[in-house]
Amino acid sequence: MYEVNINTLAILSCGKEKSRIIEKERDFIINKSTTKIIDDSCKYFGSSYLGRVEGSKNILNTSQKLPVIIEESRCIIFFPTSSPRLDKCSWISLNNISKYHKNIDKTTIKFNCGKQIKLDISYGIIDNQVLRSTRLEMLFKKRKKNI
Repeated sequence: MYEVNINTLAILSCGKEKSRIIEKERDFIINKSTTKIIDDSCKYFGSSYLGRVEGSKNILNTSQKLPVIIEESRCIIFFPTSSPRLDKCSWISLNNISKYHKNIDKTTIKFNCGKQIKLDISYGIIDNQVLRSTRLEMLFKKRKKNI
């Protein structure tokens, strides 16, 4: 079983039940859907994907393509590139993004470690997901601080 960790940069869909894991030091394929990997990782850290989605809904007051906090103490946040119900959905680590830019109708994401990926997704979608994830992180940290 694979658990998302601080070295996980992205979980890219390779079809219905196959995902490419990109970490800082290695890349490999797993025979599970991207959302199943996210769910397993949430469960490993004491919740479930659906539980994390409910938490994100509550914090962000929105309900579509929600980012999730997979692990709370290190605030590991991943966001989906499309609806998680779709086989083509990939997940990106907010914490590891250095920058991203438009590349015609694709988007290139550069990570802090120097790796980069090119996604067949519009810049606007990625930008919206990064902003939504950053807002989740800020509001979560603010709530945590007030406890």
